[in-house]
Amino acid sequence: MFSDEDTLKNPLTRNFFLGASWEETEAGTNAIGTTVVIGEPIQVSGAEHFCQKHHCLTCSAAPIIDTNGRVIGALNMSGMSSMSHLHTLGMVVAAAEAITAQMSIRRKNYELALVNNRLTKFFNTVSDGVIIVDKNEIIVELNPAAKAMLGYAEQNILGMPVKQFFENKTSSKGKVLDNSEPYNDAEIMVSTKDGVCHCLISIEPVVDEQGMVTGGIIILRPIKHVQRLANRLSSYSATFQFRDIIGQSAEIREVTRLAMLAAATTSNILLQGESGTGKEIFAQAIHNHSSQCNGPFIALNCGAIPRELIGSELFGYEEGAFTGAKRGGKLGKFELASGGTLFLDEIGDMPLEQQIALLRVIQEKKVVRIGGDKMIPVNVRLICATNKNLLQEVERGTFRQDLFYRLNVMAIIIPPLRNRIADILLLFRCFLDKLGHERGCRFDADPEVIACLQQYPWPGNVRELQNVVERATSLVESGNIALQHLPSEFFRLNTVNLSQESVHSIELADSRIQRKKLAGDAERHKILNLLNIYAGNVSQVAREMGVSRKTLYNKMHIYSIQN
Repeated sequence: MFSDEDTLKNPLTRNFFLGASWEETEAGTNAIGTTVVIGEPIQVSGAEHFCQKHHCLTCSAAPIIDTNGRVIGALNMSGMSSMSHLHTLGMVVAAAEAITAQMSIRRKNYELALVNNRLTKFFNTVSDGVIIVDKNEIIVELNPAAKAMLGYAEQNILGMPVKQFFENKTSSKGKVLDNSEPYNDAEIMVSTKDGVCHCLISIEPVVDEQGMVTGGIIILRPIKHVQRLANRLSSYSATFQFRDIIGQSAEIREVTRLAMLAAATTSNILLQGESGTGKEIFAQAIHNHSSQCNGPFIALNCGAIPRELIGSELFGYEEGAFTGAKRGGKLGKFELASGGTLFLDEIGDMPLEQQIALLRVIQEKKVVRIGGDKMIPVNVRLICATNKNLLQEVERGTFRQDLFYRLNVMAIIIPPLRNRIADILLLFRCFLDKLGHERGCRFDADPEVIACLQQYPWPGNVRELQNVVERATSLVESGNIALQHLPSEFFRLNTVNLSQESVHSIELADSRIQRKKLAGDAERHKILNLLNIYAGNVSQVAREMGVSRKTLYNKMHIYSIQN
């Protein structure tokens, strides 16, 4: 309530005080109470008032309306009826509208402050680099992620032309904001304090009411972040650990020890062994035991891809590089594996022309997509596997010698299952227990089955044993695996129906074989260790052991050692 001192003391206005109720239900018809009800300006003068004691007053009131159109109060001016003026109501209406406008302005200011605070929080916390430029492409603001990406102090970035940080311009005219149309996820090389960063760039021009470009918002997303997300969503990860490798034999323990030592380095690794020995399991375990364990694990079987497609799979391609190329191009396995491990299985089947390109990538740690000209840096740990003797392939001219020495930094030979007789029963029981757990039952096997498993040569190694167990458990009805549940290739020389005596003879023969095998374990381990130390150099190993090359080759043949 606002008034002069005389009015406050005037008996005519004694009913105007803080807390007085002028509702129609309390005071009858009056300007204040009535305008609140009808929501419109009104002037009540003299005898128009319901209460006789108010007949000496002329009251002019207008509603105060909020931003949602609701009446939230009223503005009233009262005075003696004899002194009323024609324009009093108009002045009150104008004042009430000014109050409503001021409330709207305050509300808008609050909303703008709230939006600005949200945008500032987003701008400062978003993981992508955000750069704001003016119409001349001068950097006027950037978020912490952009500052961290460029690596320079903020004062050295603000006021600089943004294209100074781009190695290849996004426009043929050399301008970033070439038109008022936005574009998304174009590839670009960004110059940073620490070198070149391969990024995806998106640009949103800022346009005024006349359609003129007044600036732009540039979003930079490092390719490695995109790759990390793609790898996580695509399950490009390794699941096996060294503890998942089943075996108690001296051979498998030695190989596991060498693999763990190799995992602690960043050197290239060559896994050699027959098909089915578990080379990929070792590769995954090495990855998970290495410093790249948080990066992706990408596997590619070089023998399962047509020779004309291996290059595009390994190195990727640009849009329009060849007929049938995907729009936007495609990342190669080297780019996808950057920061992690690339496992090339059956490396011995890679065509010679791709071996040259692979050697170049290994040497330069950069890849060029097919149809492109940009050198893209990649940080990849390479693990290769083969069931071939690569030295023999080098002699035949089907594998490059320089590539062999690049890959053969850490050579690990995985022994075949027939040389790990002590592990056969352990693996058999493990596979039985796993299938029994999955099917909610328990499996067992007759002694004759165990004897057959231990004397079988296992040309398919651990993979074949796993398949045999799965087949047998699918055929068995009582939960007990018998001879008839094994594949036909297990039975030779009409030994399908083995008697207890023949089983006993097999066990005795197997015992003799075990003793003979144990006697040669020390020499076999020595040969394996020396071959690993001297990277497969047979002549050097022979000199170290004091035997001829021919004698060493004979021993390697006896112990089934491949080089």
